[in-house]
Amino acid sequence: MTDTSADLVILGGGSGGYACAFRAAELGMSVILVEKDKLGGTCLHRGCIPTKALLHAAEVADLARDGDQFGVKSSLDGIDIAGVNSYKDGIISGLYKGLQGLAKANKVKLIEGAGTFVGENTVEVDGQRYTGKNVVLATGSYAKTLPGLEIGGRILTSDQALNLDYIPQRVVVLGGGVIGVEFASVWASFGAEVTIVEALPRLVPLEDEWASKQLERAFRKRGIKYKTGVKFTGAEQGENGVTVSLESGETIEADTLLVAVGRGPNSAGHGYEEAGVTMERGFVITNDRLRTNLDNVYAVGDLVPGLQLAHRGFAHGIFVAEEIAGLAPRPIDEAGIPKVTYCKPEVASVGLTEAQAKEKFGGAQTYVYALSGNGKSQILKTSGGVKLVKAPDGPVVGITMVGERVGELVGEAQLIYNWEAYPEDVAPLIHAHPTQTEALGEAFLALAGKPLHVHG
Repeated sequence: MTDTSADLVILGGGSGGYACAFRAAELGMSVILVEKDKLGGTCLHRGCIPTKALLHAAEVADLARDGDQFGVKSSLDGIDIAGVNSYKDGIISGLYKGLQGLAKANKVKLIEGAGTFVGENTVEVDGQRYTGKNVVLATGSYAKTLPGLEIGGRILTSDQALNLDYIPQRVVVLGGGVIGVEFASVWASFGAEVTIVEALPRLVPLEDEWASKQLERAFRKRGIKYKTGVKFTGAEQGENGVTVSLESGETIEADTLLVAVGRGPNSAGHGYEEAGVTMERGFVITNDRLRTNLDNVYAVGDLVPGLQLAHRGFAHGIFVAEEIAGLAPRPIDEAGIPKVTYCKPEVASVGLTEAQAKEKFGGAQTYVYALSGNGKSQILKTSGGVKLVKAPDGPVVGITMVGERVGELVGEAQLIYNWEAYPEDVAPLIHAHPTQTEALGEAFLALAGKPLHVHG
């Protein structure tokens, strides 16, 4: 191989791209990785990591404000947003340096610059062409807006919101999905007056309806306002704020409007269509082995229709590297990918919702175990629960959890789903006491027909 050729050329260095690069290198391939910004992509620099740092700072603010309920004399004197941003940026910097070190250790050749796929397994960067025996398209996604809604000034996407040097006192969040409710949660903890506007009938509409009701109840208690089933019609910026108009005729005055209407595939301008890659609504279409219609060209992560999650892209990257190496990995089950929304309280799930199970199997058996019966959850002063969805005469096909820190339980939940476990398989497993994992154990005991800490 030469400096401009390799076994594998990867366009995009986010979670999917770098995972593919590192795993391919482990398997003995030469790798060229093209990235126009920074290794780590959206997840590390503008997504998962910085938002979770803000959410942890928000949790600390809530604990300081509410210390009296634990018998601790504490108070919240204010939010030092410069300090919060410094804390956030320090985490990003450390992880970024770690990724750079891993790339060097794995002998991955990094090319900085905007790449264009020009066909024939070749990516062009600043006039230089790099050719691989295989090519992986991994250019990720971008924060979307709505037609006629221009981003700038007081109208932000998550990209700008992550670097604000002030805390808006009144904010409208357009979109009640994962990104919207996470930012709403942060700003409410920091003392802002927050209103969420969601066109669909409920918050986190991709989750089980039970989870939406739990979250909406918790947000009401926190003073977070939300308007569901109502469409946004426009926004007008003024010197001192922004006026948001709704289809109902109502207007909302705010300091800032966060546009959190989802993410779109970052495919434009990369030459995919011109090179003959099959596309649909901007997404790259692949088969279940992540192959495109072109020979030896693959796509991973947010470019491929489905869940837009960093860990999905990470798994895709590993899968493709192993596929190219001839290891015949098992295709990734989309429903088996765990999902976590890190607002307060958290929402975590894997598998099917009740509605999806009924549609697929013609029926479903469900059970909800309330966290009010879980000792550790009471210590944490969190409410919520665990909902199990079981196929008729079959295994558990869905697990949804709501409550603080339940994201940490989704590892066990995904093992149960992917194992295709029956309640009787999980019920005998011993869960340490007192932990929140006991809530999973109690739910499975109940569904197996031997409920213990259950009233009624």
